[in-house]
Amino acid sequence: MLEEIEKLPKVELHVHLDGSVSKEIASKISGISEKEVISRMTAKDKCENLSEYLTKFDFPISLMQTKQNLYEIAKNLAKYLEKQSVIYAEIRFAPMFHTKEGLNYDEIIQAVLSGLRENSRIKTNLILCMMRGMPKELNLKTIDIAKKYLNNGVCALDLAGAEDKFPLKEYLELFKIAKEKNIPFTIHAGENGTASEVKKAIEIGAKRIGHGIHSIESKEVLELIEEKDILLEICPTSNVQTNAVTSYKEHPIYQLYKKGIPVSINTDNITVSNVTISEEYQKLKNTFNFKIEDYKKMNENAIKHAFIDEETKKELLKNL
Repeated sequence: MLEEIEKLPKVELHVHLDGSVSKEIASKISGISEKEVISRMTAKDKCENLSEYLTKFDFPISLMQTKQNLYEIAKNLAKYLEKQSVIYAEIRFAPMFHTKEGLNYDEIIQAVLSGLRENSRIKTNLILCMMRGMPKELNLKTIDIAKKYLNNGVCALDLAGAEDKFPLKEYLELFKIAKEKNIPFTIHAGENGTASEVKKAIEIGAKRIGHGIHSIESKEVLELIEEKDILLEICPTSNVQTNAVTSYKEHPIYQLYKKGIPVSINTDNITVSNVTISEEYQKLKNTFNFKIEDYKKMNENAIKHAFIDEETKKELLKNL
């Protein structure tokens, strides 16, 4: 069945570049063994919380400080996505984390785009992450560079990081500026935070929600999601690892999908979560008995809510 799933055309809207550095590339760049690389980059099946899970980003980010390394990592990710029959991906990362050896934001964005574009068989765009807990000027700089490359490799903004420590209300001004500059955005909300964080994200203009699984706890928020036609970018394995849900079986994706809430399936972090998109589909089939037509519906949702023009959406829908 996994082979059949691997051949299914798929869309990935929530995959982090720094969380998806392959062990082969990381070993080659760092000069340490793949076994050691895995121990540094892959989270436990069950972390205490999101903060523990996020510690696994330190090592891959340390490798992503030169143009060549960023290029190689992005190129490798595009190759992996193609092998998984992904027809479109929006890949996210925070440029502010890649300046330690003197790269400027333009060099960072261009190196990543160059790597992704090396593989012309898969269409990709970048979502640039602002970060909770980081200085305001760095987040403002991210908005500026997103505007500069908007519709030229960059398609949107995001706010990532530990929402339980840094609630959304602290970042309202950033999104006001993003809206003034006509930059669309998704927001990590309702992952380890409450349904009220999802409500706030929608009210300030998010067109999609990263995770959003705790929306299930509020009828009001579910109604708002439906009314505004907001997509939840769901990453089941990651949610179990970060303790956002207690087990895979108790993940709310099935309930959300059956209620008619637009959802899409994503890996979040291929290496940190040690999961491929096809394996995620297989796990969902085994746990909730999702069928091929369900996956097709979720991918149609993903395309409909992707940060791309209508013509590209029509082309992608044909490929499903």
